[in-house]
Amino acid sequence: MWLFVVVLVVALMIPITAILLDSPLGRSIARRLEGGEAGRAGSDVRELQRRVEVLETDLEDLSRSISGMREELQFVQRLLEDPNKKQRGS
Repeated sequence: MWLFVVVLVVALMIPITAILLDSPLGRSIARRLEGGEAGRAGSDVRELQRRVEVLETDLEDLSRSISGMREELQFVQRLLEDPNKKQRGS
């Protein structure tokens, strides 16, 4: 009797297992076991690091440009305050 129950349970588990493995959940588990998710997550992290580095470089360039413009603006303001200042000093 027990042998019949075991055979019946095994026979019923085969289609149930096939249905579960073909489902989105089964595919997700298979990708994780293969390392697909970890590989993709690692490449996503590398891509984000690269993008952050590009943004930091752009930010440094903009900061230098703003500093240069600030100096030019101060120079022009000094000229506008007293354009004859150099001529009087001579």
